[in-house]
Amino acid sequence: MITESIQSLFIRDLNKLRTEIDAYSDEKNIWKTDKNISNSAGNLCLHLVGNLSHFVGAILGKSGYVRTRELEFSLKDVPRAELIQQIESTTEIVNSSLGQLSAEEFMKEYPLEPFGYPMTTEYFLIHLFGHLSYHLGQINYHRRLLDL
Repeated sequence: MITESIQSLFIRDLNKLRTEIDAYSDEKNIWKTDKNISNSAGNLCLHLVGNLSHFVGAILGKSGYVRTRELEFSLKDVPRAELIQQIESTTEIVNSSLGQLSAEEFMKEYPLEPFGYPMTTEYFLIHLFGHLSYHLGQINYHRRLLDL
């Protein structure tokens, strides 16, 4: 069933996000940028947890999370332990929120129109999973290029 598949994939990649952040040999390098790399792994991590905590947790799971998107890109030097705690919290919120959804709810219209047009919850969740995967790949390359 699609609900379990999407839930499983989100959890898998959020666990991989934790592994990537934990894999930096020097915690300071999480926040490094370079001439052609404008987003640090730390800011991408904050962006991912903010995005999922908002669109999945707050909107679908009614978690009460309030997003401050600007801080996802402006905060610096958040300790690794805090990033990992945020990833773990987001993993729980995503797991709980998606676990509450029935197959019928996946086919209903998503409550917001982030792209300016209506879409099903299933469609938007697939988009969010692609967004997570895209930035997870960026973090993996960031670590391999800048964690020297």
